[in-house]
Amino acid sequence: MQTLHASSPDAYAAALAAHPRLLVDYYKDDCPGCKMLDMSLAKFAADPVAEGVVLLKVKMETVGEAFFRDLGLRQTPTLSLFRDGHEAKRLAGFQAPGQIAQAVALYFGASVDTAA
Repeated sequence: MQTLHASSPDAYAAALAAHPRLLVDYYKDDCPGCKMLDMSLAKFAADPVAEGVVLLKVKMETVGEAFFRDLGLRQTPTLSLFRDGHEAKRLAGFQAPGQIAQAVALYFGASVDTAA
């Protein structure tokens, strides 16, 4: 899983346009849940479902609190799954690696343990 960092609203918009399967991590430095989510994302990155997914890290202290409010974000951490530039799902709060994998499989159409 490739990881990118958005340092401005323009970089954020460019990433949404450029990557069809984008997992966005909205976080801030002084957030304990954000640090825990980083560990979950590291474990998720090793999951086969993560293949082809791009992780975009968006730090509130860098892009600004107004940007976060304009997106309707109410807490950090928050993950959003964007498919073809459109938000498919928003997950607020800490997410375990399995929860992330499940959401990615569901909203990005990845096949995990699919028995016919």
